[in-house]
Amino acid sequence: MKFIVSSSALLKQLAAINGVVASNPIVPILENFLFQLEGSLLTVTASDLQTVMITEIEVESSDKGSIAVPAKLLLDTLRGLPEQPITFKIDAETFGTEIVSENGRYKLSGENPIDFPKVPAVNKTLSIEVAAEVLGKAISNTSFAASTDDLRPNMTGMYLQLGESNATFVATDGHRLVRYRRQDLRSDNTSTMIIPRKALNLLKSSLPSDDTTVKADFSQSNAFFTFGNIKMICRLIDERFPDYENAIPVNNPNILTINRLELLSSLRRISIYANKTTHQIRLRISQDELVISAEDLDYSNEASERLVCDYSGDDLEIGFNAKFLIEMLNNLSSNQLQLRLSAPNRAGILVPNDQDENEDILMLVMPVMLNTYA
Repeated sequence: MKFIVSSSALLKQLAAINGVVASNPIVPILENFLFQLEGSLLTVTASDLQTVMITEIEVESSDKGSIAVPAKLLLDTLRGLPEQPITFKIDAETFGTEIVSENGRYKLSGENPIDFPKVPAVNKTLSIEVAAEVLGKAISNTSFAASTDDLRPNMTGMYLQLGESNATFVATDGHRLVRYRRQDLRSDNTSTMIIPRKALNLLKSSLPSDDTTVKADFSQSNAFFTFGNIKMICRLIDERFPDYENAIPVNNPNILTINRLELLSSLRRISIYANKTTHQIRLRISQDELVISAEDLDYSNEASERLVCDYSGDDLEIGFNAKFLIEMLNNLSSNQLQLRLSAPNRAGILVPNDQDENEDILMLVMPVMLNTYA
């Protein structure tokens, strides 16, 4: 089996799907890319058993065959080569692979492609089409809040709720929750599913930043995404997502309006002085003034800052995890935002002031007790 391909073109396609490849997979064959050649079309597959990514690239060839090629070794080789046509020569008997460049030869040992996991078939029960920019924004605004705790698998992904009037994306780790709703994305068939966090991050990193249409097909157990020359299949999380609507406080009469970047900058400075275990900061809010403070009793460190704000409601003092607040503010893009509060022991809600007419963003963060320091 032999084919000729541009080194930079191949590198670009392999880099787009390389995130799937695990460094120490349970099955050793998964350290490889699966190359499948059919005439002038080379199909490359990467898998970790839960997620599969596939890309296609045009090559010069009339051969047919397949081989599993070591992913890291191949990528490191391509990264070191300047743009040039390179030739792959593959021995179908031994799976030995030789890469020939303008001034070099590189031999690596491939593996039998028959051992590579089969790609799940598309048995779709639901299909939607969405602009890549919209899908990327939905993932960016929610996936960071998903849990990394494998003991709570129902929270380790993004909950997608498709309805006739909108689509709702939700993620939570029990300490914070993000609900992102799109009015311009809907489905005739109401459906819900949980998409794993890793798959979402891989999808986000490979999505183009334009209005390319992404086709999404869903079955009972898998999600299938297709755009450009890339396909991604991921196994859905078969768990029940928490009843997130009941976690969102309805009556929040205390409303703080403030510049997002000013608040973010202040939190970053003050958080340096917070306890390194709790990351606790204190917000003391009164009319037109916000005082942010932190202290670490173990080392006698403390800091405070005053910020000008618009505030309507009762004077209030509440504690939050600075790490969570900073990450949430980082994932918002508006200049002004509202922090809606009801009581020191109830969740605070962050809402951007200037939202797109088709979107509705709500971020919820749980308070921490002000009298507890680790």
